[in-house]
This record gives sequence, C-alpha cells and structure tokens, in this order.
Amino acid sequence: MSRFVKVASKSAVACGSSIKVEVNGKEIALFNVDGHFCAIDDTCSHRGGPLSEGSLEGSVVACPWHGWQYDVASGACLTNPAAQQNKYEVKVEGDDILVSA
Repeated sequence: MSRFVKVASKSAVACGSSIKVEVNGKEIALFNVDGHFCAIDDTCSHRGGPLSEGSLEGSVVACPWHGWQYDVASGACLTNPAAQQNKYEVKVEGDDILVSA
C-alpha cells in the first residue's frame, strides 16, 4: 500500500512552476500544470541536472543544464526515448499536496 507524505501546500507551487521536495530521502520535482500536480525524479537522466529548476511549458520541463525535455505527467523523456524518469502519485487534500514515494 502506498504511503503518502505531505510535501507542500498548494500555495507554495504556483501554476506553471515547480519546487524540489524530499520524500523518504528521494529528491522529487513537484510541478503545477494548470492546477494539476505532477511529481517525477528531480535528477535529469542525462547529466544530473535539477529538473525542479528547469523551465516548464505546458506539461514539458526542460533541464536547465542541457535542455533535455521530459513530460512531467508521465516521466517520459522526449529528447531520448530510452530514458525515463520515475513518476510518483500525487494527491491533494484541502491545501495540502501529498506524494507517494
């Protein structure tokens, strides 16, 4: 059974932005895509860049280091289909955002 952990409040992640959170020792990038929250590994598969610091356009984040792009809803890498980010379940309870990792 998944265990959800509160990581932030909705007000901490504006639409079109992201933050880095930690769940059970894992660094996770939390994104707000038009009010829908998505969570994937924060470390880019290419060279380890912080995806939470990347630019988000729609549901695609670009790594700030070398531009690799990922779909934050699925974790799929659009630059290299062989690469994949872990995706984490997210739920919202009131103003609280919870992630299962």
